[in-house]
Amino acid sequence: MNELYFHLPAERGLITVSGEDRQAFLQGLISNDTAKVAADRAVYATLLTAQGRFLFDMFVAAKPLDQGPDAYLLDCATDRRADLIKRLSMYRLRARVAVADADADWCVALLFGPNATEGAAQAVGLTPEAGTAVAFGGGIAYVDPRLAELGVRLVLPRARAAEMLGGLKATDDVSGGHYHRLRVALGVPDAARDLIPEKSILLENGMDELNAIDWQKGCYMGQELTARTRYRGLVRKRLLPVRISGPAPEPGAPLLLGGREMGEIRSTIGDGARGLAMVRLEALAGGVLPEFTAGDAKVSPDIPGWVRLPELDEAKA
Repeated sequence: MNELYFHLPAERGLITVSGEDRQAFLQGLISNDTAKVAADRAVYATLLTAQGRFLFDMFVAAKPLDQGPDAYLLDCATDRRADLIKRLSMYRLRARVAVADADADWCVALLFGPNATEGAAQAVGLTPEAGTAVAFGGGIAYVDPRLAELGVRLVLPRARAAEMLGGLKATDDVSGGHYHRLRVALGVPDAARDLIPEKSILLENGMDELNAIDWQKGCYMGQELTARTRYRGLVRKRLLPVRISGPAPEPGAPLLLGGREMGEIRSTIGDGARGLAMVRLEALAGGVLPEFTAGDAKVSPDIPGWVRLPELDEAKA
């Protein structure tokens, strides 16, 4: 069945970064290459601490040329939007940029469907390739830069969003339940639920494979630790999707294997049968996926096809 859904996630909001120095300004701060952002391309990126720890995630798209002065539209976590604006503004110095809240004028929408990756992209005139973008409905539509299987993200003028979404012949996923079940089944973290500001490390959360990092770009905040983690093989644990049998564990509940703590639950969804957990890689060595306990539940990890794990025997070191 190729049914399409749309969802207006209240947990995502918009800010604009405008001005003639906007590309160079963001380039020196975020983990992806802003030179790639264009009318036909959007990127996913993060802003880190100087020590390489996660602070914010964002999707960066180009504001349509017919919608006023050139600017980037940043899709970010709603409840941390003011903090991101403040943080970016701190780094402006003499750069000719302006950072502003854009949530009154723009909104984020998601278009997706189980087994309907191509359908979501085709509905807005795109090929199902991660990051491809096109002008749509006075805004912009782009295939999710993390994984094409997540469908299409849209930034739409708030006043026209209902009209444009109504023309897509998609079902309103009001609560977001369908979307988050898809996301968790694919093993893709929601930064607001699954990453810990000022503590989480990108490579432990699959951000490399999810296209949040450009390894060829110049310096950015936190680059040194991120590169060291990669090139020295310092990843010892990974965020993975898990299947849960029994009562859903609370976030932070330890995963136990033979009495040893081997990770922790980060989030669960819906009826609690699926979730995401941080798992020590040594628990996966030997080629047999273990069954953990977390409270009164049994927890079994999945390894999605997009995940690239290090040599598991090395994870014991």
